[in-house]
Amino acid sequence: MAHVSVTIAGRAYRMACDDGQEDHLTRLGQEVDAKIDQLRAAFGEIGDQRLSVMAAITIADELSETRRHVRALEQELQAERAARTGAQQRLGDNQKALAGTVLDAADRLERLARELGPSPSGGVGMG
Repeated sequence: MAHVSVTIAGRAYRMACDDGQEDHLTRLGQEVDAKIDQLRAAFGEIGDQRLSVMAAITIADELSETRRHVRALEQELQAERAARTGAQQRLGDNQKALAGTVLDAADRLERLARELGPSPSGGVGMG
């Protein structure tokens, strides 16, 4: 298990994380620190604990909004997939119908050719 020191609101915190996650945890700490700095600039010195709670709630709100957005995108993607599947099914049905029409036309042409019989020149004619 790895350890990282992150500084938030001027205080260093030693934290454990999985090996290889050190940079990620450091970046998260920097994001929290930046959010606290942003709130401090907006509200002044209202106490570290209140700033930390406000930062946590603000980040939780952003996460909640992101989750709602992801759910909406997933629903949109699901609808698009269903529409694509329907379109592919219709395309397949149309191709089958077209193939059937072509085969029927070919059968009719062969039947006509047999009914007309060979022409005097050896081909199909009106004979």
